[in-house]
Amino acid sequence: MMMEKQFDTLKVEITGNAAWVTFNRPESLNALNLQMMTELQEVLNELKRDADLQVLVLKGEGKGFCSGGDIKAMLKMNGEEDFQHFMKVINDLSITLYTMPKITVSAIHGAAAGLGLSLALATDVVIAEEQSKLAMNFIGIGLVPDGGGHFFMQERLGSQKALHTIWRGEIMNGQEAYSLGLIDKVTAEGRVSEDTEAFVNMINNSPVKAMMESKSILRASRSSQLEQTLELEKDAQWRMRQTEDHIEGIQAFTEKRKPVFKGQ
Repeated sequence: MMMEKQFDTLKVEITGNAAWVTFNRPESLNALNLQMMTELQEVLNELKRDADLQVLVLKGEGKGFCSGGDIKAMLKMNGEEDFQHFMKVINDLSITLYTMPKITVSAIHGAAAGLGLSLALATDVVIAEEQSKLAMNFIGIGLVPDGGGHFFMQERLGSQKALHTIWRGEIMNGQEAYSLGLIDKVTAEGRVSEDTEAFVNMINNSPVKAMMESKSILRASRSSQLEQTLELEKDAQWRMRQTEDHIEGIQAFTEKRKPVFKGQ
């Protein structure tokens, strides 16, 4: 099987009929750069084709799940062409995860923020530790969610709650995210791997074919809606990147200070 291959930014382990894919850039809190996203897409495409695999788990190495898109990498982007390519990779990832013909799980500890949270919400089951830090925090740098963030928040929370949660961009712990309806299960600190393994074992003793049929029926009517949302997000991201508020948000982020927004 291809998973003998080594990746720079991911670890892939196959145990029985489950694949465990670990974001492996702990030095940057597993921030998603182009290489990591491209490797993830390659892995997902391979796993998708493996009929023996029933479950896919995403998790993070080190102190957290994923801190979101790599801002340093984004600052190095040259113009619209780089941006369009970056967004295409993000959009492909979201669609692949959402329509994956497996039971998909995100096992969250520490931070799951921005694009990292969007990708987690693209999976079927999100399990997070009590003290994890979940944030759809694009607003803090004058941007809008990407990776299907709007779509996944709307699916899980309904339009109004999704809108207000995106506007606030606050950091929620696992319990708060669970109470809101954003995630599917909250677990004690340090227990997410154990609880995820227990869930995988439960799936192994379930009629997975029937489970997958229900998933494909529910996803079928929604995936074109996701694609539409991803296009809208891409256009909005490009426009927001030209705003004074975004430039101020990025400057404040790099200078570790509170941004002063003017609605410009």
